[in-house]
Amino acid sequence: MAFKPQSESDVAMSEINVTPLVDVMLVLVIILLVTAPLLTQSVHVTLPKTVETTADIKDVPLQLGIDAQGLITLNKLPLSDLIVLETTLKDELVKNPEAAIHLYADQTVVYAKVAEVMATVQHAGVTKIAFVSVKQ
Repeated sequence: MAFKPQSESDVAMSEINVTPLVDVMLVLVIILLVTAPLLTQSVHVTLPKTVETTADIKDVPLQLGIDAQGLITLNKLPLSDLIVLETTLKDELVKNPEAAIHLYADQTVVYAKVAEVMATVQHAGVTKIAFVSVKQ
């Protein structure tokens, strides 16, 4: 604190001593830093147990397969080439505009072949495609 000797004039001191202000602010910052992580905790609840259910599938998805030799099958029926695949998919879309495809590709198939098949499926107008894999 700043004291003036009594011998000088008795004019009031107009300077603010900021040391206590800084001390209070530092204590408030420390309190904030300690309490902030405690406020962001999630609420712990016990969720109810239910039986396992299956998805409500109205239409069975089409099964599109590519085997190790690159042979394309649709619902386990072999197709000769990509043009036949496209026309078959367009016919299926006329029957069911919401048709979905599950793609089964052998792990040894070249990626370019899978990309060609996917491009053909997209060109045919199918918008829902899922890749099927096995759990290791």
